[in-house]
Amino acid sequence: MDDGGYGNYDFIVVSNRLPVDRVADDDDGEGWRRSPGGLVTALAPVMSSSDGAWVGWHGAPDENVEPFEHEDTFLVPVPLSEEEVEFYYEGFSNATLWPLYHDVIAPPEFHRTWWDSYQAVNRRFAEATAGIAAQGATVWVQDYQLQLVPRLLRQMRPDLLIGFFNHIPFPPVEIFAQLPWRRQVVEGLLGADLVGFQRASDTGNFLRAVRRFTGNNTRQQHVELREDGVRRECRADTFPISIDVARIDELARRPDVLERSRQIRDEVGNRKILLGVDRLDYTKGIGHRIKAYGELLDDGKLQVEDAVLIQVASPSRERVESYRLLRDEIEAAVGRINGTFDTMGSTAVRYLHHSYPTEEMVALYLAADVMLVTALRDGMNLVAKEYVAARTGADGALVLSEFTGASDHLRQAVLVNPHDIDGLKERILQAIAMPKAEAGRRMRAMRRQVLQNDVEHWSQTFLRALRSERG
Repeated sequence: MDDGGYGNYDFIVVSNRLPVDRVADDDDGEGWRRSPGGLVTALAPVMSSSDGAWVGWHGAPDENVEPFEHEDTFLVPVPLSEEEVEFYYEGFSNATLWPLYHDVIAPPEFHRTWWDSYQAVNRRFAEATAGIAAQGATVWVQDYQLQLVPRLLRQMRPDLLIGFFNHIPFPPVEIFAQLPWRRQVVEGLLGADLVGFQRASDTGNFLRAVRRFTGNNTRQQHVELREDGVRRECRADTFPISIDVARIDELARRPDVLERSRQIRDEVGNRKILLGVDRLDYTKGIGHRIKAYGELLDDGKLQVEDAVLIQVASPSRERVESYRLLRDEIEAAVGRINGTFDTMGSTAVRYLHHSYPTEEMVALYLAADVMLVTALRDGMNLVAKEYVAARTGADGALVLSEFTGASDHLRQAVLVNPHDIDGLKERILQAIAMPKAEAGRRMRAMRRQVLQNDVEHWSQTFLRALRSERG
């Protein structure tokens, strides 16, 4: 802190995790490398061009790590105990808020001990941020794990310009009403000057929750607030996130990635490749697409000698019971289909429970004839946009759930209600049999949308809107 009681950083990002992963270095010690992911990529230019800092957990419980510099960014690790990882993160964030915000596809759990931990951790994040922020600094808080931080931060540092972005859906008020601490969460978000959402429907849901649970008036996108006799406004608006288009496009043209895509096609016998790429999560509709594919084989509409489903399901929250049960369910379904339809030369489903580097993912996108995105509820779904960005030849077909944010923008995809298994089967067959000219027309239109709206455009649009709130 300087002599005026303020910190030194004019732009601060606050997220559950720091933008780095711990790695072994060449001297058998430990170092850090930048994490993959769109958010880190989007904000790297802002960090390097401003006096930037990032506040977040460094990934290991019961460990204190001193703040450190990494690639022009000052990183401030926030410690979490093993119990807080269990209660705040695995508990309230991912077993209460996550299912609640995803239309209660799984039943949310409400435990007061989890809520207490969520409050305590959010306060710790706010205190860490308040301690390093320069006077009048811009702070951008990220996602559902930290919904109380904006209000806490405003109470500590009313001079700050505070933005919040919710990367997941915000539920209809009738669902949000189930949360015992609904008013506190809404008031936490209203501490921001600007609250951003993926879809216009999410923004509308939030504004309805504001009116119902706080009694504050709303005027178009603005919430009128009166705090300690001072009037101010919080604006809620829509800022759909995107991907690092240039990175995907560059990889899709690289000779080694192109060669790898040809190898993948050779490995599966040059059959029609249907591809699913997801984090193993019950919101992604993995079971629905596997069921539809299995029924197409059973109906004789597809033959295992002609088509294969490659399903990449990266590990996720494996300490949470509902995720362990989901993995067992998916693996049992894959086993039943393969046991029924495999031949000596052809496997019906290639199930890959791994995470892969971006280069391998782009090779898979290039190899796939049809991309299946069948999420039951998704704030955006960046896999759909990555597939489109990788299709530099303007070919391939995207089957896309209408319950994803991406469906608002990729209207030329083959849109589907994944709960309708018969409809999903029809859409898969439509995508496989789509004439080349039609597939090209659809893909070119989707590529224009994705190329014009990359992740840097998203971050700059949000930050411009935030700074305009200051006038």
